[in-house]
Amino acid sequence: MTWISKAITLFGAVLLGHACYSAQEHSALQSFKAATATLTSSSLAVASLPVDIAIETVIAIIVILFGLVLGTRPLRPIQWRVWAGKIEREGEEGFMDNDGEVNKDFVGNPFKFLETRPGFVDIRKQRKEFASWVKTSSAQ
Repeated sequence: MTWISKAITLFGAVLLGHACYSAQEHSALQSFKAATATLTSSSLAVASLPVDIAIETVIAIIVILFGLVLGTRPLRPIQWRVWAGKIEREGEEGFMDNDGEVNKDFVGNPFKFLETRPGFVDIRKQRKEFASWVKTSSAQ
């Protein structure tokens, strides 16, 4: 995560913490009012959470989500051939995260094993070479 996305996420967390604190204080105040109201009268008034606290909570969650999404690395292609083509074209530079480091799961070209395998063996040629080697070694 870059420092901008961390700052945005931290700001959203502070907003969410303030909204939670405000909701707790409102609940404590309402329970205190209800306790004093039962001593004086029998009417029980139930108050819901104020709109400004609910709006602050929603805005805090949106800010946190924006900060987290801003800090994620770009998605990889789903198809293997597209991903392998990107690896061959861009190399390690194409798989750097937002901090400028290569991703820990970068392994390079996934088809490297297929490209570096030895060619097919010519059995007939090897038989002829072996037969000539046997003839030359037995002739000595």
